[in-house]
Amino acid sequence: MKLFLDTANVEHIREIASWGVLDGVTTNPTLIMKEGREYTSTLKEICGIVDGPVSAETVALDCEGMLREGRAFAKLHKNIVIKVPMTPEGLKAARAFAKERIRTNMTLAFSASQALLAAKAGASFVSPFVGRLDDISHDGMDVVRQILQVYRNYGFTTEVIVASVRHPNHVVEAALAGAHIATIPYDVFKKLVQHKLTDAGIDQFLKDWEKVPKR
Repeated sequence: MKLFLDTANVEHIREIASWGVLDGVTTNPTLIMKEGREYTSTLKEICGIVDGPVSAETVALDCEGMLREGRAFAKLHKNIVIKVPMTPEGLKAARAFAKERIRTNMTLAFSASQALLAAKAGASFVSPFVGRLDDISHDGMDVVRQILQVYRNYGFTTEVIVASVRHPNHVVEAALAGAHIATIPYDVFKKLVQHKLTDAGIDQFLKDWEKVPKR
């Protein structure tokens, strides 16, 4: 499973990329706003750090607007993927982008039926938001499993990005389900590597090392 970082913070991206495990980045207007930075320059900088898909989200609600914004983003770097919303206009845009060989990430998906339409429209990726589904007492990971089964049934090549990840167990469940990708917030990414027994083991080794006779 590929691991993406869900952020627009370039320092966080540099840090996780240095671990050698980062496959891509997803951004959105909210994440860019939090950084207080200009959108296109931030996208360019991110593409210079990560050699993998970098999702840039359109804000237009109509197909023509999405196409206009998406084409401009796509010119910035070969790794840019255009995020469009799971709406009828977004489906139209995804189909048009597919004909132009511009990759798309159909975002804000919450059901297997929506994911089916995204794949039919030619979206490169679909992003089910598991955390937001959990928030309303739906099983987000169950929706992911349904989507994956539908895609296997018909040989769709659209990749599933498990999004709105809230904790490490979401990542583990995504991997167990066979999801192609999980896009993970920085704080959750940090938690993936942490374990108190690892810390305790390192501490004990260092204490024992101090007792070893040195010449």
